[in-house]
Formats: sequence, structure tokens, C-alpha cells
Amino acid sequence: MKNIKTFVVVAVLALISSSTFAQNVTATASTLDAAEAQIAAKAKLAGAGYSITEAYAGNQVHMTARLTK
Repeated sequence: MKNIKTFVVVAVLALISSSTFAQNVTATASTLDAAEAQIAAKAKLAGAGYSITEAYAGNQVHMTARLTK
């Protein structure tokens, strides 16, 4: 029983810590470079790095990134 309680506590803390730092941002622009520049600017304002998680190019470019501390 103690092992189960310990596991639950560790799982909850892991979820809390990852959700605290993870933040998604999006940008829409006419080119990939312009969309990434917007993402970079948002990351800089937040004092964080970023990792692009999705980019779609149709009539415009839509990009999503996860900010990392």
C-alpha cells in the first residue's frame, strides 16, 4: 500500500512540474521564417527557449511551439 501511495505522489508531482513549465504558443505569417521569428520573439519575452511542434503551410503558415525554461 505504501508503494502505491508513493507512486501516486510521484506521478502527481511529475504532472504538476511538467505542466507548470510547458506553454504552447502559436504564430501565423506568410512565410516559415516570419512565423518562426514571431515564435522566437514570444519565447524571448517569456525568457524561455522553444521547440517547434507543428507547422502547416497553406495560404499562410501556422506554427505551434512549446516554450521551455
